[in-house]
Amino acid sequence: MINWDDFEHIHVIDKLRLILNSWWNIDLLFTDDRGQVKGFTGKAQCKNPATAFLMEKDACRANLSEMVTKAVEDLRNSDNRFSIRKWDMVGYDVGVFPLMIENDFMGTVLAVGFFRDENFTQKLTEVRDRLAAFGCSSEMIEKAFTMFKSVDEAERQHFADLCDLVAQEVKTLHLEITSREDRIKELNKELGSRFKYDNMIGKSKSMQGLYALMDKIKGADSTVLIQGDNGTGKELIAKSIHYNSHRRDKAFVIQNCSAFVDNLLESELFGHVKGSFTGALKDKKGLFEIADKGTFFLDEIGDTSPQMQVKLLRVLQEGTFMPVGATEGRKVDVRIIAATNRNLREMVEQGTFREDLYYRLNVINIRVPSLKERKEDIPLLAEYFLQKACEQKGGLKKTLTRRALEKLYDYSWPGNVRELQNEMERCVVLAGEEIKISEELLSGKIIESAEKGKIQGARLQGKLKDALEALERDMIHEGLRRTGWNKSKLAKELGISRAGLIMKVEKYGLDKRKMMRS
Repeated sequence: MINWDDFEHIHVIDKLRLILNSWWNIDLLFTDDRGQVKGFTGKAQCKNPATAFLMEKDACRANLSEMVTKAVEDLRNSDNRFSIRKWDMVGYDVGVFPLMIENDFMGTVLAVGFFRDENFTQKLTEVRDRLAAFGCSSEMIEKAFTMFKSVDEAERQHFADLCDLVAQEVKTLHLEITSREDRIKELNKELGSRFKYDNMIGKSKSMQGLYALMDKIKGADSTVLIQGDNGTGKELIAKSIHYNSHRRDKAFVIQNCSAFVDNLLESELFGHVKGSFTGALKDKKGLFEIADKGTFFLDEIGDTSPQMQVKLLRVLQEGTFMPVGATEGRKVDVRIIAATNRNLREMVEQGTFREDLYYRLNVINIRVPSLKERKEDIPLLAEYFLQKACEQKGGLKKTLTRRALEKLYDYSWPGNVRELQNEMERCVVLAGEEIKISEELLSGKIIESAEKGKIQGARLQGKLKDALEALERDMIHEGLRRTGWNKSKLAKELGISRAGLIMKVEKYGLDKRKMMRS
């Protein structure tokens, strides 16, 4: 549906209305697909006081609606693009210009308050009588009469073109508004479910620091380099940056730089012109051009060749690129977010990555913590992935047993968050109708890792005091790892006070920082 109020103060429509007012004293009105007048805001909108007066009468609006409906029906059975007909109730003429959007009739643009014939003096008597019958004052009638003009045969084409332009502007603006609203709905859906910072899973200190940094760069346009192991969620972070920036309603484009050999990657990034190589049957836009005014996420940037690094540097420095086979460059406005699991600083020192490109990319550096660095987030992540997997499969919500969660803590998670997600999906499948997911359902590698980390027993030689202290230290060490350094929880498990546990942690040097490195 068209929101007609949107078009009342559009600059182009105001200018066209002003031209029609100036040349012929004609007023513009809009009707919907049922012929109902829309967007009429009062007398000030009309130049001719008679039209303004009549538009405030329900009977006149209803009669105009009937006339418009009949005119549109007649146009459907003819080849004419518009209709000029007498408005019988008041005696002067109206131009009816249908508004078609994607082959659907959406309404009309009406040009009101003129005569198609040059000799219209005799018709004014009829108009006078009808205006008087509606209660129009003599002063208003006289003022209206000075404004009536004719649109003769010589002027009619120009008149029709101007009215058509109004219809085209309404159509164009409606499509733009609809497209924008659809995009906003799509973005809100994504922002609401996945990409808001506060919906990223993790309450650990390292993740809180990441959220704070991302908040600071929301309004910036600087290049961002995201570094972290595979499976840590680098693409999710890139999307979060884009969808919280001023570019949110423009394109977000993703390309994995290790997915193609150089020649194919160049064509993918920069596009090509027809005939530039075998198989180039037509011009093709590159991803940089598609991402114009938006954000381009270059994943695995560390896997690019030195030759490709030169081309990427040019885009970053000058905002220009050359399609394959082209003779003229193209200019784009793109924000670059790059990601890698490699150490680019070391690659620069080894000569395998350009230093100038590294500094261009590394304006804002985001390091994504691995899962083993934020094990306190495991319960939150596991619960989220379990719920997501259950929703997808349509089953009842499942939970992990305490022993299963302990084994998840003990595992090192080389595949990071992605590996945890896959593990939870696997457990949901294997659990079947069971609500509780026990440790037996976990992968063998996780169970084996937990077994290796178990305390093997106290020393059998030496002093009893030393053996007891070693056992106590190992129990606290393992307990801290398992509970994510939740001292209150561990103290309750061990049957001692929280203050007593803190004293023992200090005694054995088991502070959190050392535990993170262990």
